[in-house]
Amino acid sequence: MPLATNAAQLVETAVAGFISQPSFRYPGYISDNDGTSRVLPGMSGVVYNARVGDAAFGWAGDHVEPGTSIANPDSAADFAMHYLTCMGNRAVVMNGLAKGAEGIVTGEHARLLIDFSDDTNELLCVGDMIQIRAYGRGLSLTDYPQVMLKKCSPAFIDGIPLQRIDDRRLRVPVTMELPIRIMGSGAELNPDFVDQDLMSGDRALMAELGIDQMKLGDLVVIPNADHRYGRGYREGAATIGLCIHGDSVMTGHGPGILTLMTCAEPCIEWEIDPNANIANYLNMRELQ
Repeated sequence: MPLATNAAQLVETAVAGFISQPSFRYPGYISDNDGTSRVLPGMSGVVYNARVGDAAFGWAGDHVEPGTSIANPDSAADFAMHYLTCMGNRAVVMNGLAKGAEGIVTGEHARLLIDFSDDTNELLCVGDMIQIRAYGRGLSLTDYPQVMLKKCSPAFIDGIPLQRIDDRRLRVPVTMELPIRIMGSGAELNPDFVDQDLMSGDRALMAELGIDQMKLGDLVVIPNADHRYGRGYREGAATIGLCIHGDSVMTGHGPGILTLMTCAEPCIEWEIDPNANIANYLNMRELQ
C-alpha cells in the first residue's frame, strides 16, 4: 500500500516549453579525461535511440539526455518550469505532427526531459510546444516529515514500492550505492534545481563498484549525503537519486543524479533491486 502523502493539498498547474535544438559553443570541442579534444552529441533536441531503461554508459556522446528536451525562451518562465515540474508529470504535445501525444517527465537537466513513445518521437519537430501538468511541488510523506521529497510527483511516489520499517524509518529500492566521494559537478547547486554529476573518469573504479552498469532512469542511493538545502556530507544521512542523463568524457562529470528524497538522520534504508527504474515504476516500457 502506498505511504500517506499530502497530495490532496497540492496545486496542479500548467507550464510549457519548446523542443530545443542542440547547440555548441564554437569550436565545439570537449576536452576529455586524457586531454583529447572531441566533438560529441548528447544534450538537447530529440534523441531517437536512448530512453530511460537504456544504459547510462557506453554512448559515443556526452551528457546524453534520453528522450525529448524542452526549454522556455523566457528565463522567468523557464525557471518556473524547472522548479514546478516533477518526475512522473504528464506532458502533452500541443502542436505539430504529434499534436495530442502524451509523454512522461523523466529528468531535469539544463532542459526538462520527457519520454515519448518511439512512434511519437518520429513525428516531433524542433520548436514543437510541450505542455506539462506540473504537480508535486510541496509533496511530503505524512508519516515521515523528516524525509524531504524533491521533484517527485504523487504518481511517481505511489509507484515506488516504499516499505515502512517503523515510525522513523522506511526502506527504498535502489539499483546501487554511490559513494559520496565520487559525486562531482552540481555540488554547488541547490537540490531543487538541476542534478549532480558523479565523477566517472576512473573507469577501473566504475567497473569495480558496478557503476558502469547503471541505466538511465535508475534509482540510486548516496549514503551520508544531505541534500535538504544544499549538497554535502553528513554522517548517517542518505539521499535517494535518479539517473537522468548519460556519462561524460569531461573531467569531474559523468551520469547525472537528480535528488528525489533526502533525510539528515538515519531514517532512509535501502535494498538492492535491479528493477528499481522509473520506466518500471511508471509502466513506460519493458526494460531490456
